[in-house]
Amino acid sequence: MSTALTQAGAPLAPGLIIRTLGLTDYAATWQAMQAYTSTRDDDSPDELWLTEHAPIYTLGLNRRDVRPPSRSDIPLLEVDRGGKITYHGPGQVVIYVLIDLKRRGLTVRQLVSAMENAIISLLASHGIAAEARADAPGVYVQGAKIASLGLRLKQQRSYHGLALNIDMDLAPFLAIDPCGYQGLQVTQTRDLGLTLTPQAAAQQLLHNLTEALGYTECLTEKTL
Repeated sequence: MSTALTQAGAPLAPGLIIRTLGLTDYAATWQAMQAYTSTRDDDSPDELWLTEHAPIYTLGLNRRDVRPPSRSDIPLLEVDRGGKITYHGPGQVVIYVLIDLKRRGLTVRQLVSAMENAIISLLASHGIAAEARADAPGVYVQGAKIASLGLRLKQQRSYHGLALNIDMDLAPFLAIDPCGYQGLQVTQTRDLGLTLTPQAAAQQLLHNLTEALGYTECLTEKTL
């Protein structure tokens, strides 16, 4: 297994594993994240899980005053991440971040900023100006949300992560108040003129994220 290095060059074992999962069932992947987090120890590697999901609405722990979806053909699942309601579907890049924050010397705010900055850097490399907002985690382009973030921590170890809209059907967002904000517009790279596939976007985003988190080496695997 590769060993990640700190920016100062000192060994930080164990390293990072990136898992490429393809299209997955949300509930099964969520349960796998919970299981990994509950059983990992000080020697367990940090992991990033790259996936896409079949259409699903997910409702986070902040459920107060959330309007339920106005369509019933897409399932709704209550989950244990932070935040309110969002939509996942094919053509959206999802990266789950299973990191031991204490071991890496990260605060939650630093982790969130690393995720946001990785997305902002990806978009900037294609000529799109994007920004984060202090009052609503995520990434926005001209006021429209292009990426959502949500995390859960147990014993300073994170799971859940980010979702970046690339080339998907955005219509299901119209049936909810995205992230609890009535009238919030949602966008994606395709509608911003980028001919970027989810696969290409994912690889660029993984590179930016591992760099932002200070990993210099990682091991890529295809399965859980």
